[in-house]
Amino acid sequence: MAQANRVVVSGRLVELDTLRHTPGGVSVLKFRLQHDSSQVQAGGERKVSCEIAAVAFEREAKLLAAAKLGSSVRVTGFLAARSRASRALVLHAAQIEFEPGE
Repeated sequence: MAQANRVVVSGRLVELDTLRHTPGGVSVLKFRLQHDSSQVQAGGERKVSCEIAAVAFEREAKLLAAAKLGSSVRVTGFLAARSRASRALVLHAAQIEFEPGE
């Protein structure tokens, strides 16, 4: 699978839903990340702060189900529309890494 379109976001876990399972038995967990950083734009520094809706499946969903709110994580994945009816973006987590000390 090509990695060129992967998104990497770091942040704190601010919301964790209950671990659920699809009718096919796939583990799924919805969560939200709080991302804060400083970025350079047009030659100046810009503070960035946002919440990101995300979803994890299988191994990553089980890892997050055991995590504590406030934990710092690095999520690698891809962006997709929430549904056919909603074009709001959701980060689909392909890999979760907990920051040291978490």
